[in-house]
Amino acid sequence: MNNTRFATAIHIMTLLSKFPQEWLTSDWLAGSINVNPVIIRKEIGVLKEAGLIVSRKGKEGGSQLGRDASNISISEIYSAVKNSEVLGKKNNNPNPACPIGKNINTHLGQLFTETDALVCQFLGDKSLQEFTEYFD
Repeated sequence: MNNTRFATAIHIMTLLSKFPQEWLTSDWLAGSINVNPVIIRKEIGVLKEAGLIVSRKGKEGGSQLGRDASNISISEIYSAVKNSEVLGKKNNNPNPACPIGKNINTHLGQLFTETDALVCQFLGDKSLQEFTEYFD
């Protein structure tokens, strides 16, 4: 994942965890992350679809966690916004006449799958609540 989606999502979730009784607006969240509120609204949609947050519209609108932070693993957040393999992308057109090129993507696929599973396992042992406690 060579972008900031995970960092943005974990920032959003940590803010929501710190203020569990508040309905935090995308503008307010964007101010903390220092990004355009449109980016926040996009990630809120993804996190909402994953069942991690709830949102409401209107003057009293905003977002809150969908469940207690102690019941949300960091791997759930990662999985919600993950859009590429941890190690990057495979080569699009390796040379099929090459003894390595003809099989590289098959073996890379296995390596990528195993690496991603290890990342999810590692992150699964950590709750959002535990992460949020770093910010007291």
